[in-house]
Amino acid sequence: MRPFAYERATSAEDALGRHQDGAVYLGGGTNLVDLMRLGVEEPSRLVDVARLPYDQIELRPDGSLVIGAAVTNSALAADRTVREGHSVLAQAVLAGASGQIRNLATVGGNLLQRTRCSYFQDTSKPCNKRTPGSGCPAREGEHHNLAILGHSDACVATHPSDMAVALAALDASVRVRGRDGDRTVHIEDLHRLPGDEPRRDTTLEPGDLITAVEVPALGVPSRYRKVRERASFAFALVSVAAVLDVGGGRVRDVRLALGGVAHKPWRARRAEEALRGAEATEESFLRAAEAELEAAEPLRDNAYKVPMARNLIVRTLIELGEES
Repeated sequence: MRPFAYERATSAEDALGRHQDGAVYLGGGTNLVDLMRLGVEEPSRLVDVARLPYDQIELRPDGSLVIGAAVTNSALAADRTVREGHSVLAQAVLAGASGQIRNLATVGGNLLQRTRCSYFQDTSKPCNKRTPGSGCPAREGEHHNLAILGHSDACVATHPSDMAVALAALDASVRVRGRDGDRTVHIEDLHRLPGDEPRRDTTLEPGDLITAVEVPALGVPSRYRKVRERASFAFALVSVAAVLDVGGGRVRDVRLALGGVAHKPWRARRAEEALRGAEATEESFLRAAEAELEAAEPLRDNAYKVPMARNLIVRTLIELGEES
């Protein structure tokens, strides 16, 4: 690990002032410090933002939430208002990591996790995400847990966050403070597909600081389900976050997001469109899932994710339909 400077920000403005070339923000460090040990990340300065006053969860009168970026994952999953009003979010956080990691990891840092692709983490191997133009050996190499949707010739990595998938299904927005002031970014516009510029995971500009996440009121059943290679904590092979509103036997509204299948949380818009107004039956759920997965382009060793995603969508929607 190369030498670096450590500084603790006292405010958002102070953090922005300290974020110069070679600097990165430090929250819980559960992803960043690992990457520094591997030599993947080599910042010249860490600007600690974990102690900024963004560690509260606010329940608004309309049932919506404002979740501070410094709230730990443990605090988020344990919060009664989250568990009762937005259960899909609590379920996703609990599925995402061990208790020790959740105690350190922050909401803002969780959103900015980098991929767990083995080639990205191995500095002896080429990787377009780490070294632009060096190639993507994962396409022909080890890719059984990589992307089947939205990937490019330059990158087939997947986004690792469970929480971000739930937030995508919840239509959340992210508050960002940058050098030009404050702005709000819809969660679907925060992360990006790789295209020919896979080094950029998000649409954030240098120095941008996430300060909070806004989550609209819900009021209908929701669920997060995740398939992984072992029962203990592991990254998703496929996951689904689902929100379903059924009335009179028909789907009034639905929101679906998939994890483990793309470079970003994948909002299943085709499936949603196919379901709205349809009968809330297994056959309808299956047709919707297949419509979404028509766009899948699996590689040699990860085609299993297509039926896995289909079955996970259908089973989750059946359960939510029964609950409705």
